[in-house]
Amino acid sequence: MAETEAALRTLARNVRTARHRAGLSLDELGRRAQVSKGALVGLEKAQGNPNFATLVRLADTLGVSVSALLEGPAEGRVRVVTADAVAPLWTGRLGGEARLMLTTSGPAPVEVWRWILEPGEEYPSHPHQAGVVETVSVTAGRMTLVVDGVEHAVEAGQTAAFDGDAPHTYRGAGETACHLIMTVHLPPGPAA
Repeated sequence: MAETEAALRTLARNVRTARHRAGLSLDELGRRAQVSKGALVGLEKAQGNPNFATLVRLADTLGVSVSALLEGPAEGRVRVVTADAVAPLWTGRLGGEARLMLTTSGPAPVEVWRWILEPGEEYPSHPHQAGVVETVSVTAGRMTLVVDGVEHAVEAGQTAAFDGDAPHTYRGAGETACHLIMTVHLPPGPAA
């Protein structure tokens, strides 16, 4: 419970800081991110339990990575992260999951995600801000990547890249779980 409270306090501080840096009021951030003002007030008070889609919309609107909203201060020059050290930010109905492993620093950060998609399980994503590029590298199994309504088969050993400003869906395909590494390449944003 203490870890959850600490994570909510970090999220509250980071959202408030990014909102002020962007010069947005709570009303304007809520309008642009399609999040109610009440939910934002609660979030900035470290209350509530925002879902993954809300975090993505807030990050996109604020021009920062999802992990920039979730991480505390940097700890050193090298950071090693194990999958069990980060909680899943998405859990599928069949047991799949997505974990944001880390985000690189700099003017154009890259998020690194580990995904597991069970056969038939899918995650539909809303379009990101212009300039976002995603890649998916399947390490085991198969998936169907749907971008702008067009399906693309991606198998173990293959990587696909696409502009993330289009609607897209990840779907597990085949008989076994699909394991993949997803990267989200963010366009340069405001200086931290």
